Amino acid sequence: MTLVSYGGKSFRFDPGALCLELVTTGGPGEFARYEVLHEPADLVRWVERSRLPGGLEVTVTEGELAQTRALRDAVFLLAADRAHGQPLQARHLDVVNAAAAGAPLAARVEADGSRGWAAGATGARLLATVARDAVELFTGPYADRIRECGSDNCALLFVDTSRPGRRRWCAMEHCGNRQKARTHRARRAEEGD
Repeated sequence: MTLVSYGGKSFRFDPGALCLELVTTGGPGEFARYEVLHEPADLVRWVERSRLPGGLEVTVTEGELAQTRALRDAVFLLAADRAHGQPLQARHLDVVNAAAAGAPLAARVEADGSRGWAAGATGARLLATVARDAVELFTGPYADRIRECGSDNCALLFVDTSRPGRRRWCAMEHCGNRQKARTHRARRAEEGD
């Protein structure tokens, strides 16, 4: 997905999981200032940008939007706890598990062999699909590879799917390059002393 930095520059960011894509839409506490899900249409726009295959037409109510924000905040806090080696909080797990218990979006095979979506996609089904993705993430083989960007001023969360498991940055072109430049300047300053 494409995100925009504080300075207005666009950069590519792959969080590695659908549920972590939702986390980029805002969050709890100090991250509420980044909220982009203000009305149901905002969640529909997020679906269009997400890793869900195209062509999904979803109808979202105000109540479903509020439930989605609550799920997003719970996933955010669970992922942050996992990234920092903290125990997962039961109250956040309860939110994810309750949402995952619902009926998910229904995929189907189209006549041309591509993946499509059954009619009747709702915000509740979207919520269940995202929550099930979170269950897979937190219980699957990459559960111990959830990371927070290594930059001092970036809190983006991602799954490190690299073979060696050493990804440190949300995006090399964004935080990685800035950190390398800082390190280089600091080294040059030390050499100049």
